[in-house]
Amino acid sequence: MDDLQTLRAALRTDEPAQDVVNRSRHRLQNHMLTGRRKRTGRLAVGAGLVAVAAAAAVVVATLPGTPAPAPPPAPQAAAPVAVTGQEVLLAAATVAARTPASTGTYWHIKIAESETYEYWTKADGQKWFRGAKTGNRVVSLMSPTPFRLGGAEVTMDQILALPAEPAALRDWIADAVAHSDIRTSAGPLTADQRKQAVLEGLVSLVSTLPAPPAVRAASFRAIAAYPGVRAVGAVPGGQGLQVPGPGGSALLVVDPATGRVNHTSMYVTADGAVAQAAEGTTVEIHAEWTDNLPG
Repeated sequence: MDDLQTLRAALRTDEPAQDVVNRSRHRLQNHMLTGRRKRTGRLAVGAGLVAVAAAAAVVVATLPGTPAPAPPPAPQAAAPVAVTGQEVLLAAATVAARTPASTGTYWHIKIAESETYEYWTKADGQKWFRGAKTGNRVVSLMSPTPFRLGGAEVTMDQILALPAEPAALRDWIADAVAHSDIRTSAGPLTADQRKQAVLEGLVSLVSTLPAPPAVRAASFRAIAAYPGVRAVGAVPGGQGLQVPGPGGSALLVVDPATGRVNHTSMYVTADGAVAQAAEGTTVEIHAEWTDNLPG
């Protein structure tokens, strides 16, 4: 009788014959003694025992009627990690800071809401416009207006030279707004209106203005410092954010791949007016440098 037959006999449900038990015990003792003679020390003996146990387990697993081992438990999906508004903005700042600077002949802005219109602006402030008012033809503006930052007029050179530190950038915009001729129908801006204009300027720097990467990163960090900034989750176009300000909150959508706001419920137009999308909606903004002016 070989080893496999002996082990099968030992595992039968009926009482095994005594000679079978004796031979099995004798073979197992001989195997253990052989392992001791070949390897010395506690580790060698332990390894021999593990090998015997493993061999027995393989034999048992192949015997008829042996139940199959239970499958390992299925891995559980990781719980979604909640992110805050500040985390979204700071991550966008990191992406923006790493984005290579780009240049071109024209700064091109395309805004899509109920209708689509576009602006092309040269470094000297000359502008072209296309929209429903021009029958979708590109026309040169007779009285070119410079860029607007929080409503204050700024040049291309001023935008390119803005501070790349959040507090200094916020102070620069606040000073520009305070010394501008911005007015409402009721008169000069109030203190809260000036604060709101600063927030609008920061939003413009990450959406519609040709801010260098470091300035765009500083703008995201400055917005992140506003109290009450709240993430609203993934939305078409990126991560949605609610940014409260003294004059009302803005809904921003940050594209994590570009580090830019590509949808917003509030933006400053070329003439300095503040445009608001319908409640709960946003307008789509695409902004880039280009060397082409459509005919």
